[in-house]
Amino acid sequence: MTKVVHVAAGVIHNTRGQILIAKRADDAHQGGLWEFPGGKLEAGEAAESALIRELQEELGITATHLSPLIQIRHDYPDKSVLLDVWTVTAFTGEAHGREGQPVKWVSPSTLSDYQFPAANTPIVTAAQLPRRLLITDAEVSVELCLQKVTEALHLGIQLVQLRQKDWRVEQWAAAVPRMAKLCREAGARLMLNSPPDLALETLESGLASLADGLHLTSRQLGAAAASGRVTDKHVGWLSAACHTDGELRLAEQVGVDFVTLSPVLATGTHPEQAPMGWEQFEALVKNTKIPVYALGGMNDGDLPESVSRGGQGIAAISAWWPSQN
Repeated sequence: MTKVVHVAAGVIHNTRGQILIAKRADDAHQGGLWEFPGGKLEAGEAAESALIRELQEELGITATHLSPLIQIRHDYPDKSVLLDVWTVTAFTGEAHGREGQPVKWVSPSTLSDYQFPAANTPIVTAAQLPRRLLITDAEVSVELCLQKVTEALHLGIQLVQLRQKDWRVEQWAAAVPRMAKLCREAGARLMLNSPPDLALETLESGLASLADGLHLTSRQLGAAAASGRVTDKHVGWLSAACHTDGELRLAEQVGVDFVTLSPVLATGTHPEQAPMGWEQFEALVKNTKIPVYALGGMNDGDLPESVSRGGQGIAAISAWWPSQN
C-alpha cells in the first residue's frame, strides 16, 4: 500500500488582498514549482498546529486566524499526498524565506499565471473563489434582475450565477453583457446557468465569452461526461450542480472547477427533496478533489458550518436576493 504523506498548507492573505506563494527548491519533490507554504505533519500533530509551526519555521510568521479551505488527496506516480489546506487571514511577523526560498505576494487573480504542482490546481481555484455564491431568482424582467444583482453586489457578493430558466434567448442576449459589466466593476465574477433548451454550443461560442464561466445542470454534466466534449474547455471557469457522490465523480471526470452540492438543508423551492444534512455533506466533500458550495436552505448563519465541514462556502438565492420592490 502506498504511504500517504499528510501535509498542511496555508493560503496566506495580507491586508492588501494578496496571497503569499513560495518556490520549491530545485532538488525537492516537484522542485522549481510554486506552492502554498506548509509542510508535513509530525506524529500525533493536528493539521492546524502543524501549519502554525511550519509557517514559523519557513516564513518567520505566527498565524493567528486560520480556517479550513480544502482537503485534497493526490496520487503522484511516486507518492500520494493528502493536502490539508487552511486560509490564514491574520498573522504576526513579516513573511520572508527563512530557508532561502523565494517568496512572493501576488493577486489572487494572477495565481493561474504561476506553475504549481498538479495537486495544487484545486487549491488555486479555491483561493480565488469567495465564500458566498449568489444564484439569481426567477425574474420576468431583465431590468429588475439587473437591479437586484446590483443590490446584492452592494452587499459584498463576489460570485453571481445567472439562472433564468424561463428567459428567451433574446433576454439572455440583452442581460449578459450588462450583468458582466456590473460584476466586473464590482470586482465580482459571473457564471451563466443555461436553460436546458438553450444549446451549450451557443453559450460557449457567444454569451459565455462575456462572462467568467459556465454552470452545468446535472443533466448537462451527465451529457458532458458521456461525450467528453467540454473536458478541453474554453469557457473560463466551469461549475456544475451535483446531488450525489456519482455526480461529484462525473464533475471531476469532466474537469469541472467547482460544484454546488444540494440539498443540504430543507428548502422551500424544492420541498419534495429530502435534505442530506451536514454529516452527509461533510462525508461527500471529504472524498471530492474540487471546491464544493453547500446549497439548499442556506443563509449567512450557515457559512461557518459549511467551512468547518470542508465546504468552500454557501450558495443561495433568497439569502441575498432582495424582495420584490
